[in-house]
Amino acid sequence: MRRRNFLRHSLATGVGLSSFSQSRYRETTTDSDDLIKAMNRPVLNIPEIKSPVIIDHIELLRYKDNFICRVISADGAVGLSVSNNMQMVSLYPIFLLRIKPFFIGKDARQLEKLLEELYVFKSNYKLQSLALWVPVATLEFAILDLLGKICEKPLGKVIGKIHNEKIAVYQANNYRGRSADESLEKIKKAVEESGAKAVKFKIGGRMSSPENPPGRSERLIALIREELGSEMKIYADSNGSYDLEEAIRIGNLLHKHNIDFYEEPVPFDWYEETRIVAKKCKVPIAGGEQEGSMHNFLWLIDHDALQIVQPDIFYFGGMIRSMRVARMAETKGLKCVPHISGSGLGHIYMAHFVSALPNAGPFHEYKGPSEDIPMTCATSSLRSEEGLITVPKGPGLGIDLENEFLKLHKVIPV
Repeated sequence: MRRRNFLRHSLATGVGLSSFSQSRYRETTTDSDDLIKAMNRPVLNIPEIKSPVIIDHIELLRYKDNFICRVISADGAVGLSVSNNMQMVSLYPIFLLRIKPFFIGKDARQLEKLLEELYVFKSNYKLQSLALWVPVATLEFAILDLLGKICEKPLGKVIGKIHNEKIAVYQANNYRGRSADESLEKIKKAVEESGAKAVKFKIGGRMSSPENPPGRSERLIALIREELGSEMKIYADSNGSYDLEEAIRIGNLLHKHNIDFYEEPVPFDWYEETRIVAKKCKVPIAGGEQEGSMHNFLWLIDHDALQIVQPDIFYFGGMIRSMRVARMAETKGLKCVPHISGSGLGHIYMAHFVSALPNAGPFHEYKGPSEDIPMTCATSSLRSEEGLITVPKGPGLGIDLENEFLKLHKVIPV
């Protein structure tokens, strides 16, 4: 019965707004109604905008493998976003053929409702996960930038209110393929450069691949706490490397060495196994980077399978959907530590999103500045300074892309 219930819940993979019946989820736990109420609360905070903001024109521009979305309202207001270029290079036809046409002529103030309607437009739900949500996030960020510029508010105030003006970061690293000792030296160097007071390191081989070199993870787990000291927050990410038995063994080893969370211990769509690892291990379990379904997040949170939720604001379709996940987590007393994917301006979007989180985790992902995208910002260096990023305070995204760089980009024809 539990397995049948789980499968039924997994198939209900909508965007989590009012069109989905609450009664469908009453078979989960006694907390599910509170989670659904949190999920369904409005996110946008734009009472200053009294008149419709009609989306008149949407452009996707490309220069090499960099993609910029430009949204222009009927009144001439402009919003920009930089996409997750690593994914958009494969997905831009979906943006042009399935996402863009739906939004032309719509009122941007109705963005939350429009996201729900888009999900069923041309059966877009069949594209669930990155194929749909990365293009959607690309457009959502441009629309949020547009709305922020119109009401002269940074993105954090467009999606809520500001709770965090500065974001403490953890230094993300990926040195799989190197020995434990070489990995540790590179981790220490990266932490020194960023000034971060927290770090995340990789264990296992990624999605059940063999570890390279063998024995790397156990030695690195044993060394890293000793080398970085008791004050450093240390997170471990297995990227779904283990089966259930090995995931529990590694989790207990991480707890023994005082590691602060354990990310994706089993493949990301092993929901029941994730719940069992969380039950069997004392180290907190983090996850959600690969998740594309609002109601799978509901199940994971409702069944105590995660102690830290990690929606990726590109992979999950933007800040509005990710805020709904964060609110469900808050209802259960859990922290939200969003994942940053790929290239572009991920750490800037992350900073704005976290600025509006009342239940933000203590440290957030940082992979370094976007050196390949020339821009200016009057209110922030956009870099980690002694482990802190200052959130831009200007309207919208709060940055200006250099004009010469913008001119290099050409509109992709449909």
